[in-house]
Amino acid sequence: MLVEAEPYDFSLRLSAAALLIIDMQRDFLEPGGFGEMLGNDVSQLRRAIGPNQALLSAWRRIGGLVIHTREGHRPDLADLPPTKYRRGRGETRIGDPGPMGRILVRGEPGHDIIPELYPAAGEPVVDKPGKGAFHATDLHAILQNRGIAQLVVTGVTTEVCVNTTVREANDRGYDCLVVADCCASYFPEFHDAGLRMIKAQGGIFGWVASSGAVLQVIKGAAG
Repeated sequence: MLVEAEPYDFSLRLSAAALLIIDMQRDFLEPGGFGEMLGNDVSQLRRAIGPNQALLSAWRRIGGLVIHTREGHRPDLADLPPTKYRRGRGETRIGDPGPMGRILVRGEPGHDIIPELYPAAGEPVVDKPGKGAFHATDLHAILQNRGIAQLVVTGVTTEVCVNTTVREANDRGYDCLVVADCCASYFPEFHDAGLRMIKAQGGIFGWVASSGAVLQVIKGAAG
């Protein structure tokens, strides 16, 4: 099934594809969370919630594999590299008390996924300590065990965790279709640049499409 995409149409094989939703976490997207505390406009990220809801609902209806990721660290911070801890030079750092519990620590309220896109029973949740979803996780094993060769990628932020994951996936042999309006950044210009990087040079890292184009194919498959 062909999805209208850039730099050219993407041949989507639903039986071998997974929907990968990256880091739609409360601390990043909700007012009063860590993202807003840093001075970011969370409304820039929240605009991706509606399109993600529509795509997630359609994907679930056809019985497709859905995988969620969360960026965060062990409560003892043993998996937190000193370089990541020091970076930013802010007064508040990873592991410190924040508006929604300890910042970027697994099990804290802010680390969890927003209610609008909360995982259903049986949907794997991959907790990652880095930007990419393959680094120090079992994501590759999950995909291999399920016979997955294609990833439909959404989430935040476009230029950081989405881009890093797509690049990691590309090196591992997965075809990635990034859904433009289901991704977002605190900085719109970074969002646009991140998408251009993925589809440049004939799709050097993957393809980019709208949620409408993906939904059209899914609905056609569902009859």
